[in-house]
Amino acid sequence: MTTTAVRREAVRTPAVPKPPRRGRRLGWERRRAGVLMLAPAVIHLAWWIGIPTIASVVLAFTHYDVLAGTISWAGLGNLRDIFADPIWIRSIWHTVIYTFFTVPVAMAIAVVIAVLLNTNLRGRAWYRAAYFLPHITATVAIALVWMWMFEPTIGLFNAVLDQAGIRGPAWLSDPHWAMPAVIVVSVWKGIGLKMLIYLAALQSIPPELYEAASVDGANARRSFFAITLPMLRPATFFVFVVSLIDSFQVFEQVYVLTPDGGPANATTVMTLEIYRSAFGKFDMSRACAQSLVLFVFLLVLTAISRRLTGRDRDADF
Repeated sequence: MTTTAVRREAVRTPAVPKPPRRGRRLGWERRRAGVLMLAPAVIHLAWWIGIPTIASVVLAFTHYDVLAGTISWAGLGNLRDIFADPIWIRSIWHTVIYTFFTVPVAMAIAVVIAVLLNTNLRGRAWYRAAYFLPHITATVAIALVWMWMFEPTIGLFNAVLDQAGIRGPAWLSDPHWAMPAVIVVSVWKGIGLKMLIYLAALQSIPPELYEAASVDGANARRSFFAITLPMLRPATFFVFVVSLIDSFQVFEQVYVLTPDGGPANATTVMTLEIYRSAFGKFDMSRACAQSLVLFVFLLVLTAISRRLTGRDRDADF
């Protein structure tokens, strides 16, 4: 067949019909289905979180009388008032102290426990469940048990100290020991979730890294600092941010263990002071201003922690 015949044959070949528009229609149906499935969650988020958040920010700059139902513009007056209140300043300081001792201590203990429970330990499933159990137990129930343990006359801690010849303090009634007691309870309760996250991260580390390190002569301690900790950076960033937010929002154990902020406001934290303003004094504007300050604290601390540890996290991903 000559070249001319081939060209004529190609010209006579009918054009390939365009595919039907079913694919485009199917894509639209999938997008519509996705929107319908997301709609309940989006509506819930907007109604119960978005609108109250916006209302709290607006009320922080007003004088809102709940009982009379009146509202007037206050500007920065509420913020000036709360920062002139020594109890609010003390609550900020107590929250920082609580966070400083609770977060790193619980994270360090959780890493050690996760490494131990990641080995071929007999009955490790029971140990994992036992360490995680406090996290899913009601905080009020845990606080009541610890109140008995801290009781100065018949409590477990003072009974043990008595056996050693040491006179134990009135833990929850002493201004010097009330906050350390709350910190101990919070550390004990928060280990379980952190341990579980670290345990999941440990199981994702390739075992070939440890085998290569063993061939090179690295012992268990060297492998922990050279392989385990660097590979746990993404999990550490996540645990740190979540623990930071959770510690600044501590309320239940403080409220149950030391009602009304403990002796001489020794355990008054920011959330407890917000609760007092809102439901004790019915000063919603003041409570909203305090909540705004707490939100700014969390936003700044999260940004700082991301700047310090997020670079390694992004590099790992």
